[in-house]
Amino acid sequence: VRDRGRLGLKDWELMEYVVQEDFILVTRNAQDFQGAGKANPGGLHGSAEVHAGLICLDSALEMDLDLQQELFKHALNALVNVPDLINQALEVYENEDGLISVNLYDIPPYHS
Repeated sequence: VRDRGRLGLKDWELMEYVVQEDFILVTRNAQDFQGAGKANPGGLHGSAEVHAGLICLDSALEMDLDLQQELFKHALNALVNVPDLINQALEVYENEDGLISVNLYDIPPYHS
């Protein structure tokens, strides 16, 4: 976002941008984009009929740049056997004890 001059965009504006450009969004601010996670997906990604995917990095511990990079490595390793992330989210989470879990789930489009 920073390197593309998109700092300061509202989440919904960023969502429009990533859908238009067919980007996978990587975020540590996942709630607005993924909804309530695997149990209740949706959020802004659910508002898109088709999106390239979402990667969510999260931790029960304080998130610094080193931890973000470590969690992103886990995401990349998980993606080796995934053909694409279309309409899906990949969530990488570190528990308080340091155990890292990786979950892949669908974010189906929201239809009212």
